[in-house]
Amino acid sequence: MKIKQLSLFIENKAGAISAPCKLLSEAGINIVTLSLADTQTFGIMRLIVKEWQKAKKLLEIRKYAVNITDVVAIEVEDKPGGLARILSVLDDSNVNVEYMYAFTSGKNGKAVLVFRFEKPDEAIKVLSAKKINVLGEAHIFPK
Repeated sequence: MKIKQLSLFIENKAGAISAPCKLLSEAGINIVTLSLADTQTFGIMRLIVKEWQKAKKLLEIRKYAVNITDVVAIEVEDKPGGLARILSVLDDSNVNVEYMYAFTSGKNGKAVLVFRFEKPDEAIKVLSAKKINVLGEAHIFPK
């Protein structure tokens, strides 16, 4: 199960991070998780929101360059070795991870890992075969 992620390019300057967050907030769009990477001149803000089409449209109206990417979210035990176990499964199957980030779900000692894979469908097959819980939108977005 793939989830849509928005990536937007922002300037590396004061206020640049808060502006898109405020825009989405005012539209009633909740950011479930985000990741921020930067260089000296620009940054990439990666967001997961339930209403990604609406968010994309709002951000583009404000002249943000927005890219939609498929990512895969999995549930992992929030304890030492949880991530290492997942990465071992991926390594053993020669699955390439482009990037990842995580957040705790606060449920049953679990965390959520969000992966961008070179071949997401292949990664989902490998993870599912090893009984690793691949999460769909119903698990990521609160009701």
